[in-house]
Amino acid sequence: MTAFEDFAAPPVDAHRTPVSEHLVVSEDRSGLELDEFLCLTFPLVNKGYLRDQVRAGLVLVDGSSTSPSKRLRIHQVVSIDFDLDGAPAAPRGRGVRVQVLWEDASVMVVDKPAGLAVEPERWNRAGACLSGALLELACERSGGRGDDGRSVAGELEFRPRLVHRIDKDTTGVLIVAKTIEAERGLRRAFDEGRVSKRYLALVEGEYALEDGEETIVDLPIAPDARRTGRMCVREAGGKPSRTRVAVERRFRGYTLLRCEPLTGRTHQIRVHLAAQGFPLVVDPLYGRRPALLLSELKRGYKSKPGRVEHPLIDRLTLHALEVAFPHPEGDGDVRVEAPVPRDLARALKQLDKVRPPRL
Repeated sequence: MTAFEDFAAPPVDAHRTPVSEHLVVSEDRSGLELDEFLCLTFPLVNKGYLRDQVRAGLVLVDGSSTSPSKRLRIHQVVSIDFDLDGAPAAPRGRGVRVQVLWEDASVMVVDKPAGLAVEPERWNRAGACLSGALLELACERSGGRGDDGRSVAGELEFRPRLVHRIDKDTTGVLIVAKTIEAERGLRRAFDEGRVSKRYLALVEGEYALEDGEETIVDLPIAPDARRTGRMCVREAGGKPSRTRVAVERRFRGYTLLRCEPLTGRTHQIRVHLAAQGFPLVVDPLYGRRPALLLSELKRGYKSKPGRVEHPLIDRLTLHALEVAFPHPEGDGDVRVEAPVPRDLARALKQLDKVRPPRL
């Protein structure tokens, strides 16, 4: 029996509008919560909209209204009576391809490219984002997608769930839960401090740490009242924020740092390093420039006549290198590393050439 098999409708309240479709809970969907069942059935419809339809009584289980968190049993009938044509769409990926670094039945770890927001931006709801790209990947694996909000195969293999974020212009590893149980287990691991993340940060200045030495930056962070979207170090009212820092590589005038956030504040690494006087080499919000040019590093450098100099890197010089977490199903620890992206590798190569460390 499949989720879309023809089925006689269960009796409903006489005062209700007759429902338009009846879906039978199949064995592999038994145990899901109702909103999760609907998301797998209509993957291209906004999840909040689906939950609202349940709360409005437009989704019934065995003829009765219920809550989005209702856990379903095999052979129960989910009846729906809402308009898919007017439903807001789920986030889209707009053809963006995401590299999967590691995956099993309940979790995947992906490599986020630069310039891709994790979730839809408030000012560009129709733009590409990582959650949309992951949803499109799930649809492709299920046989493509249809025009009615469903995957062509009728149901998704999994509904991707991001359990943490990185900035739009930061590259690197992100954990994605593939089941509701995995999502809850991973969120619990984050809350309990059992997930570690390691970043590479290319900064201005020569960071004063010996090889093998570490320091912990312990500075409270709060929203900057003077500039929307910006954070700042503030003792009064700031949230406790701690970042472990060590030197990875040295250059003349610059340092590649290894940073491990021990708390999860917005822009934490960027704010902590800038507050110490070592902003990211490229950071329009907390740093000194929007791009790094070779002419800034190499004395006497001149671009070819008639050619505009292209930047070595024109986005945040921050890369989420590695993540380690306990597997939500108890299968030991998982550690995944993302390769250094091409633009950051190019900048580091030029620094090695023209700004070698002081002897």
